[in-house]
Amino acid sequence: MMITMMMKSRHVCALLLTVWGMTSCSGLPPAGRTLETKPPLFPDYVDVTIPYNMAPLHFKLADTCRYEQAYATFEAEDGPAVNVKAKNGQFAVSPAAWKKLMDGRAGRAIRVTVTVRTDGEWVAYAPFRWQVAQEPADPYIVYRLIEPGYEVWNEMGLYQRHLESFRESAIVTNRQTQFNCMNCHSFCMQNPEKMLFHMREKFPCTVLIDGDRMEKLNTKTEQTLSALVYPSWHPSGRYVAFSVNDTKQLFHTADRNRIEVFDLASDVVVYDVEKHEIVTAPELFSPKAFETFPTFSPDGHTLFFCSSDTFGMPGGYAKVKYSLCSIAFDPERRQFGTEVDTLYHAGAHQKSVSFPRVSPDGQFLMFTLAGYGNFSIWHRDADLYLLNLSDGTVRPLDALNSDEVESYHSWSSNSRWVVFSSRRMDGLYTRPYLAYVDAAGVASKPFLLPQEDVDFYPSFMKSFNIPEFVTGKVKTRGFAVGRKVKNDGGIDVTFAGTGRSDRIQK
Repeated sequence: MMITMMMKSRHVCALLLTVWGMTSCSGLPPAGRTLETKPPLFPDYVDVTIPYNMAPLHFKLADTCRYEQAYATFEAEDGPAVNVKAKNGQFAVSPAAWKKLMDGRAGRAIRVTVTVRTDGEWVAYAPFRWQVAQEPADPYIVYRLIEPGYEVWNEMGLYQRHLESFRESAIVTNRQTQFNCMNCHSFCMQNPEKMLFHMREKFPCTVLIDGDRMEKLNTKTEQTLSALVYPSWHPSGRYVAFSVNDTKQLFHTADRNRIEVFDLASDVVVYDVEKHEIVTAPELFSPKAFETFPTFSPDGHTLFFCSSDTFGMPGGYAKVKYSLCSIAFDPERRQFGTEVDTLYHAGAHQKSVSFPRVSPDGQFLMFTLAGYGNFSIWHRDADLYLLNLSDGTVRPLDALNSDEVESYHSWSSNSRWVVFSSRRMDGLYTRPYLAYVDAAGVASKPFLLPQEDVDFYPSFMKSFNIPEFVTGKVKTRGFAVGRKVKNDGGIDVTFAGTGRSDRIQK
């Protein structure tokens, strides 16, 4: 009798497992009706293009209080469906299931249907699609985490996020350098082994890292306005272009832009990594212009930068409008051309350019455009634009822009992905968004960097500053950096002049 009951119990369990398996594979309880609208998701992952090497996109319904149960069904074109039940209001695909969804799906689409039970009725939202791009994104991004208010600027660090998982790790934090400021991290051609960043306040210097070699650089010279500031590596790794800036900050009481950062003066120089020397040219080092935000072309023969007429400051801050310019550079002779080409004229458009960045394939230059000034990270009208370097046409990247700030951005090594910072969520904190840009320069709808916990961003009180793609993991260097900047006197950088036969007196 006992054996018979056990056998019946096993049959019942097997039957239940079979029914459960059929439900999980074939879908959900049949919906009574299908809505014409797509589900309101947070983050907004509806109809986005994603890389196949991305961590799972976890999300929730924005109106979670309106349903009793909810499922999301993920269907590949040539694979089994994956059903996920909302837990604590969130839809989270397991890593194993996500890997099965992504494997072999490059260039294909995944259909997502959200079904909810409300007032006893099962209702399906209109399905949406995730287009999986042919090209992967670089596997890491690096950013600085910092409070958006100036009061707690001394709590910050450089962090990296593995895009194929949810793993974040610190590269260096200022707890290891007595809570000084650190900023402007930059990589040579997305190489995690070749980077630099600045330190200010305590132990002021530039830290340059090349493989296992680390240098502490003292970059202020008698001829330059300041220590080196905004960087861009030459593709050879031999040079780094920098601005030097006399920068001030003020706070608005009645302006829609909370904070204003402006230059009293600024120039552009190029640092020779091997000789520890700075060179420049009259066209980059003029007292009659503000020059800033340099960036090299991928072939290393052109230096792009932003330039504006000078105005009395701070009263003239809203009159300052930067044009996008370029000048030739000869890396073999360490010399500049004599002609400056204006690619986007601020006076003609009454707009101001900042943060120019060239795609590694040399096809496009992305930049930020705002009404005035050069430090657009607090300008709510700041948007991203794209210059086609082959024909000179400029157009707004409407797919990427919002009513809030879009500012800093960087390209992946294959030129198909960009990561940029945006304050679109709340107008206060910058968060990293990723977007696909095809070979014609057409951008797809951006998506917020996914987190394991969907509620991470609303509760995380730091901004993601200067997101940069890198092709591999950056070594953790906190203690080594701390020892270097505290105990090493550093290398004094010298000013070598114009890079031409004439000398500059400024």
